[in-house]
Amino acid sequence: MTTPMTLERPEVTLGPIRWLCATIAVAAARLLATQQPARIHQVLDRLAHGARPADYDHALAARQAVMAVSLTCRGARGCVPRSIATMLLCRLGGAVPTWCVGVRSLAPFAAHAWVEVDGVMVGESVPPDYLRTLLRVGREDLPMRAGVS
Repeated sequence: MTTPMTLERPEVTLGPIRWLCATIAVAAARLLATQQPARIHQVLDRLAHGARPADYDHALAARQAVMAVSLTCRGARGCVPRSIATMLLCRLGGAVPTWCVGVRSLAPFAAHAWVEVDGVMVGESVPPDYLRTLLRVGREDLPMRAGVS
């Protein structure tokens, strides 16, 4: 038996340039989401170099834009492409949030991917301790290089 479900489009007005950027980010994210976790980590880690940390409002606006242009990213099983696309769209603006993959801390087991800023999940409707992070990629997680602060 199936349950009817509607996915509401976020009430966001996107200009043509923002719509195009969000659409490109979603297309790239859907391709990247099919790769091995190590490859995703490598690509996102390279993208984070040279970027400033995103602020919460910037990351939330990117997430909403991604969800406005993609039905897949709005769905319950769209967390990986949604989170990757959010990070890519933020990077187009010169900043990156932290991309995270983790699991529920309570049974039943379920994996999830999200972005966060300063340790706060962006746009997620779960309590802060609901998910346990297993993998994290972002600007603040980059190793310090000699002579660079």
